[in-house]
Amino acid sequence: MIKVGMISLGCPKNQVDAERMLALLEKNSCEITDCYDGADVVIVNTCGFIDAAKEEAIENILEMVQLKEEGVIGKIIVSGCLSEKYREEIFTEIPEVDAVIGIGEIGNIYDIVTRVTGEDKVFEPGNKEDLPLCGERLLTTPEYWSYLKIADGCSNHCTYCSIPGIRGKYRSADFDMLVEEARQLAAAGTKELILVAQDTTAYGLDLYGKLRLPELLNALCDIEGIEWIRLLYCYPDKITDELLEVMKNQPKVLHYIDLPVQHGDDGVLKRMNRKGDSAFLREVIAKIRRKLPDAVIRSTVMVGFPGEDEDAFENLAEFINEIEFDRLGCFSFSPQEGTPAFDMDGAVEEEVKTRRGEILMQDQLEIVTLKNEEKIGKVYRVLVEDYDGYSDSYSGRTYMDAPEIDGKINFTTAKDYNPGDFADVEVIGVNDYDLIGKDIG
Repeated sequence: MIKVGMISLGCPKNQVDAERMLALLEKNSCEITDCYDGADVVIVNTCGFIDAAKEEAIENILEMVQLKEEGVIGKIIVSGCLSEKYREEIFTEIPEVDAVIGIGEIGNIYDIVTRVTGEDKVFEPGNKEDLPLCGERLLTTPEYWSYLKIADGCSNHCTYCSIPGIRGKYRSADFDMLVEEARQLAAAGTKELILVAQDTTAYGLDLYGKLRLPELLNALCDIEGIEWIRLLYCYPDKITDELLEVMKNQPKVLHYIDLPVQHGDDGVLKRMNRKGDSAFLREVIAKIRRKLPDAVIRSTVMVGFPGEDEDAFENLAEFINEIEFDRLGCFSFSPQEGTPAFDMDGAVEEEVKTRRGEILMQDQLEIVTLKNEEKIGKVYRVLVEDYDGYSDSYSGRTYMDAPEIDGKINFTTAKDYNPGDFADVEVIGVNDYDLIGKDIG
């Protein structure tokens, strides 16, 4: 029996790929371990989207190399986005690595594991489009919530983004297979299903010739056991009236939309090759809030894109303060080889990027604090996640918070809850991005 460990880095979409590999290995009688000591093989499933992610991936690979040299682990396989983009460089510059595989080779992971344990070196670029879009998974999330990746790749071609080059064109998963995968997840205990893709709202357009996310949501709502359905990575240009009507009429679909806008200045948006200007973004957000008055809108913005002068940054800051996003992430532009923005004129200095990001996030903290204070006295359904024995309190999430990226609510109760239970909690206080509450159930 081959003992295999996994390190999965980056986004939820990459995590789903890791779960598919683990399921294939377990199905072929490999022993899956979260302790590297004694592992015959360790797979480092990498992210390569921005420089910080690349650095994290290289650090993890080198850490495994050290463990290999010390005899703690056996072989090292590198997979994921970094290996897809820099497979030759990894193979030549880190010779201690035993296999470098592209995303299209994930379905052959057991064969690759057996080959490296048999002393072979494996260099498998593969075809991106061979990446499995559905299939069994060994979940690495808590059993009560899981991701459902409904597509891979991207065809939007934003000028700063390397994803189309790494993952290929947008490819929707088969409708019926997705519904079946969701049924299996529900049978395994999933209560919250989180839909992910590079562009979730584009689902179906490539495969069926029309946008089928609303239809998919309706089908998923019919699955017994699924109680919450959350949408991540929704592009503004595909927020249709049909989608909002489904969200309004289906109680299981949470009124939570992750809507990456990237910027609020028209000139920057045009250089980014984003669809729609700032006026269009305002219209989309206004439509969401008009049709779903309790909608929570999460977004991300980028500072320091080439050509972002002080006026452009001021437009972004004014946009954020006008819109008052419920949740907001901010990251600095990171030039990626092979993208049009890599050598664009108008580079912004790193210290300027940092300062601008700090300004935006301080503004956002003030916005969120005021929004949270307005929640005091209101009651929310909470998905319970953790218990803290020191404070004798529980923590969990409302519909307003996605796991691992948003805040939480800490609450006291006289009851005993298990992770995955639901509780009715009244908000009684605020702690920055988090809420404080008491159980009223």
